[in-house]
Formats: sequence, C-alpha cells, structure tokens
Amino acid sequence: MLTVIIQMAGLIVCGIVWRMVKPAGLDHAQTRKVLTTLVYYLLLPALVLSVLWKAELGANSFFIAIAAAIGVLAGLLLSYISCRFCKSQAAVSGAIILAVAFPNSTYLGLPVLEATFGSWARGVAIQYDLFACTPLLFTAGILLAAHFGSTHQRLNIFRELLQIPPLWAAGAALVLNIFNVPMPEVVGGLLTLLERGVVPLMLFSLGLSLSWRRDSLSYLRPLLPVVALRLFIIPAIVLAAVNLLGVGGELRAAIVIETAMPSMVIGIVICDRFNLDVGIYATAVTVTTVVSMLTLPLWYQWLM
Repeated sequence: MLTVIIQMAGLIVCGIVWRMVKPAGLDHAQTRKVLTTLVYYLLLPALVLSVLWKAELGANSFFIAIAAAIGVLAGLLLSYISCRFCKSQAAVSGAIILAVAFPNSTYLGLPVLEATFGSWARGVAIQYDLFACTPLLFTAGILLAAHFGSTHQRLNIFRELLQIPPLWAAGAALVLNIFNVPMPEVVGGLLTLLERGVVPLMLFSLGLSLSWRRDSLSYLRPLLPVVALRLFIIPAIVLAAVNLLGVGGELRAAIVIETAMPSMVIGIVICDRFNLDVGIYATAVTVTTVVSMLTLPLWYQWLM
C-alpha cells in the first residue's frame, strides 16, 4: 500500500509542480478545467460503462451502496453537530459539512483501490460513488449548500442529476449488464483505450487543484474536526457497519479505505456556486489529501 501511495503522490506532485511552473504560460486553472472536463464528459463515462457492464452485480453492490450512504449521512450529521458546537459562520459551516461528508471516492479512491487490490476494485470505487455519494451530493449536499450559502438560485434537483454524464453511463451499463448483452470486441477495445487516461489525468488534476495561501494557516484550527471526522471517525463508523452486514476480506478493506479518502475536489465548485467559504474548503482538500498519504497505509495495514 505504501508503494501505491508513493506512486499516486508522484503524479499529484507533478500537478503541483505544473501549477507553480506554468509551462508554456498555461494557467493551472485553465489546464485543470480542460483536463477535468475531458475526464468528466468522456473518459470517466467510458470507464464506468466498461466496468459496470462486466461487473458482477448482486449483494455486494447493495453492501457497497449502503456503506457509502452510511458514511455520507454520518459525515453530514457529525459535521453539522460540530459546526453548531463551534458556532461557525454559515458560509464556513456549509464548506466544512461538504468537506467532511463527501470523500474523493473517484479522483483518488479509484486509482488507489485499483493499484492496491487489482482491477476488480474499480467496481467498488465506481459503485461507491455512483450508487450513493453522487446522488446524495446532488440532492442533500446541494440543498445544504443552498441553505448555508447566500445565493438565491432556484434549484432543480432532478435537472442537476440529469447533467451528470457518469450517471448516464452507469444507467446504460446496468441495463446492458442485467440483460446480459455481450460487449462487442471493437467497443471493448475503444473503452479500454479511453479508460487508460482516467487515473493519471485524475491524479494530475488533483495536484493542480491543491493550493496553499498565506491565509491558509488561519484555517488550520477549524479544520482539525474535518481531518478527524473525514480520515478517522467516519471510516471507523463504516467499518462497524460493514462488520454488521457480514462483509469481510478484501471487499471490506476496499470499502473502508474508499471511505477514508480525503475531501472531494468538486466541492470547490459547489462552494463557489453557493457562496460558501471557498478558502477553507480548498485548504480542507489540501490538508486532508496530504494527511491521507499517511493514514491510508495505516488503515490498510490494520484491515489486512
């Protein structure tokens, strides 16, 4: 696991260096937007279609979705209680709740699980994200962001969900899987070519997203509960849940490690859209990502 983390960190560092050096004068924000758009609208849907079309769906899919939902809902509840106890401002509270509740289950979780457990674990990461995290993010997460933010946008949750390409790919893959439609060789070859770019571009884009500013030090104290909840307490809750469900072996380890991922990157966009505290959220992503490089191997050693 430590070797895997070092390799993942190497790609993330490449993104950080690119952010500082700016080769060819390309701004890091522009570069990140191009790469993440390519991944989000083409490469990731291809990966989702490839994995779920061939995946063995059954009780394990149910356990993965339940565990992911428990993790997200526990994060929402515990972070809300923490913000009420600390009497944080509304914009800060909204950002902290998002940072705690939603892990970076695809952009970091997928490559870590695949490199650690093998190609079968890609299905765990994708099902964890698309069967629970993403639907909860674009329903409960969006509603909470609107509640704590100062925007007055009219929300259409159904339209929000329809605008997620990986969900469309997941729906198509599930239909093809359920009806046992064979994957044509030419389609399988095309999907394989497309999905190869997902992991390196995800990790590189994550490095482009990490930032540290002079005022980031002022955020460290309120971020201590975020680190404790996101990287320790919520994975422990999910571990207890999967034990009760009777899940064991590598599947149990993969689910818990997926839960122990740092804060998701896309939350920065949501914070900016609903006028939440973008600074504290961006610092939360950076801090939890750096600390997770140490905590993920610890979780793996304990679980295995």
